[in-house]
Amino acid sequence: MASIHILRRRILAAQNVSKTTRAMQMIAASKLKKAQAATLATRPYVEKLSTVTKRVATRAPQEFTHPYLTPKNANGKKLLVLFAPDKGLCGGLITNLLREFLRYTREEKGLRVVTVGKKVESFVITLRSEVIASFVFGTTTPSFNMVLPITKMINDEYLLGNVASVHILATHFTSIFSQKPIMTTLLPISLPLPQEEQEKSEGGQYLFEPNVTELLSPLLNHYLEMVVYQYLLESFVSEQAARMVAMQNATSNAKDVIEDLRLEYNKTRQARITNEILDISGADALRGVQNE
Repeated sequence: MASIHILRRRILAAQNVSKTTRAMQMIAASKLKKAQAATLATRPYVEKLSTVTKRVATRAPQEFTHPYLTPKNANGKKLLVLFAPDKGLCGGLITNLLREFLRYTREEKGLRVVTVGKKVESFVITLRSEVIASFVFGTTTPSFNMVLPITKMINDEYLLGNVASVHILATHFTSIFSQKPIMTTLLPISLPLPQEEQEKSEGGQYLFEPNVTELLSPLLNHYLEMVVYQYLLESFVSEQAARMVAMQNATSNAKDVIEDLRLEYNKTRQARITNEILDISGADALRGVQNE
């Protein structure tokens, strides 16, 4: 049985851990509220933008070509953009991302990787994957300025023909208690039904001003930037939700440990007092016998 001093130190340590995890839980909760509002606000826009971009692309003339629709590279190399947090203590979020990354790398060869977030950079390098760039994710709600260097790296690799396709691995935010890593093909853009079938399914034709060709190029660039930005938001809100839940569980566990330690402390203290009383009673009895 541990001594009273050791138990007292353990109780103080558990109380300090509880205060720390509680503070981290409150910080994550405050960040989560803002990040969740930003993510849910932009999600319908990005979904509609994706639909509109693909529909406009199906109406482009046959002579129109764009690298986002038809890749230049034919050697089969792929570029993977991996989004992850800069810090840990967010439950199984990072583990799930790395598990999905390992599953993907077993099936793919000649993979080039761009990491966004410090927690996966060292792991990817350890696997001897070809990391061509690394970006810091940050600890605040992502701004649109973060998108530009990432999309520039994507364009440098894809438009020059270094890779045939671009994929994104990030965590999708479903709810506070559910975040799932998903793999998405970013480029080339997969188009829906052919133009004739699409027009029949939509019940009519569209007129474009000035014309489809002039609209499509800037629309495709905007589509790429907004999709990357949405994945940044999804990853950040998933991180804060996972950290808040993990720290809440850690706080509850610390309180349980404190209660168990206090119970053991009280038992030990009571046993010590009882032994001291017995020692005193025994000494008095022995002194009385000696006096007789």
